[in-house]
Amino acid sequence: MKNVQIIDDAVNATFSIFQATDEDFAVIFPEGRDIELADELVERVGEEEANRILSLLWERPILKRDAMGVHGTLFYDADERREFLPHTRREVDWDERFVNEAQRTLFRRQR
Repeated sequence: MKNVQIIDDAVNATFSIFQATDEDFAVIFPEGRDIELADELVERVGEEEANRILSLLWERPILKRDAMGVHGTLFYDADERREFLPHTRREVDWDERFVNEAQRTLFRRQR
């Protein structure tokens, strides 16, 4: 199982974490991605498949304190964030202006 954090514009700001099977995670985050936009997921796999995968995801919440890492981030309602996300949808490819020096060093080593 892989942990997926949900980032949305809900005022409750829970940014909850849910678990995905390895197979479903690979559909949500293909080709080594660890960032995805919900609307792009639907566009890529179709509404029926996206709904199937996401309905299973919503059934597997996990407490943040019990999560052994976050393997991917799924953004909802992210139109204003879209331009800032790495085109590769990989965390290590963040524009260096948006992260601190320690992150820059870490990300450079992981590319």
